[in-house]
Amino acid sequence: MSDPYRALRSRNFQLFSLGGLASAIGGQIFATALSWEIYERTRDPGALGLLGLLQVIPVLTLALPAGDLADRTDRRRMLLLVLPFLAACPLALGFLSRGLAPLTWVYGLLLLESILAALVNPARQAILPQLVDDENLPNAIAWNSSRWQIASTLGPALGGWLVAVFHAAWPVYMLASGLMLVFWACAIGLKPRPMPPRNSDLPDETIWQRLAAGGAFVARTPLILATITLDMLAVLLGGAVALLPVYAKEILHTDAIGLGWLRAAPAAGALVVGLYVAYRSPLKRAGLALLWAVAGFGLATVVFGVSKSFPLSLAMLALTGACDNISVVVRHTLVQALTPHHMQGRVSAVHSVFIGVSNELGAAESGYLARAIGPIPAVVFGGIGTVVVVLIAALRWPQMKALGSLDSIRRHEE
Repeated sequence: MSDPYRALRSRNFQLFSLGGLASAIGGQIFATALSWEIYERTRDPGALGLLGLLQVIPVLTLALPAGDLADRTDRRRMLLLVLPFLAACPLALGFLSRGLAPLTWVYGLLLLESILAALVNPARQAILPQLVDDENLPNAIAWNSSRWQIASTLGPALGGWLVAVFHAAWPVYMLASGLMLVFWACAIGLKPRPMPPRNSDLPDETIWQRLAAGGAFVARTPLILATITLDMLAVLLGGAVALLPVYAKEILHTDAIGLGWLRAAPAAGALVVGLYVAYRSPLKRAGLALLWAVAGFGLATVVFGVSKSFPLSLAMLALTGACDNISVVVRHTLVQALTPHHMQGRVSAVHSVFIGVSNELGAAESGYLARAIGPIPAVVFGGIGTVVVVLIAALRWPQMKALGSLDSIRRHEE
């Protein structure tokens, strides 16, 4: 029987996980408090949609250059350089919020934070294969996903509780800043393995050729293209999380603590699945599991959309998280196990663009659609659209249905 803790025995991975956990909790309590404050001050779902736009624009414009930089420089050095500035943004936002600064200032600072995140995220994702051996990578990805889900469970619940305790968002922003700085402290102790020598990327290549190489690799690797496209469209259509402040106040009639539980529910469901996957052998029929999981995500979204019961809504959100985590494990394993070491940054950047489109642009789509037709139809139509996307993807990419065990994947070295 395989050792379920094999990745966790690596000191590099221990530091990466500890720092990532603290930073992710900080990010989650920050997002919970921010969405609550914005809706409290505006009572406008479109204002929540604008938050998504401000986060996706830097990803779309900067992720690919940042990915190229991550492939051509020391990824650990990039973390050490950018993370302190990233952690300073919630701190500055705390001072703005305490003084009830105009929302344009808040949005401007959030845009800066999104720019810094877009610059550092490819390096943060691409460094993982340098921290563990190749044979331990699927296990590391499963634990990494579980770590994220632990943060996404604790963070929103803690954020909602803190907002209720302080009757304000600004102290939560400052706490989030300190937690995010822990990742920088842990990154100091990382000792990544050197990247193998490159077999491509000739010195006379232009930056445009280097940037295009990441997209070209994804385009000619059907399993990666299929899984990230499926996830992008599913979350773009079925993202109900952006509307949770609206559901909390107007439909489920709960408070900031209730909002925290609603935001935590998807991660709680995902955590259960993530721990199960980490403890057992890699998925044996990963392709079919992925398709069924995304379809389940869409159906659970539909039920959540029409629910006016707080317990049922929590259960459906937990089910969306459980289904989504199966997609996360399969997708991340394919991206990091199939990609050559020297292209990890650029392919991770392409992956970030897809995820940014699905999460942040999906939040914008949900907010503006809810403003136009109401929150319940917006969520229900999105869930139905997700199920339709699964049917189309299964027909368009039969390779997904044929995908077997994740531990049989072998890296392409070009």
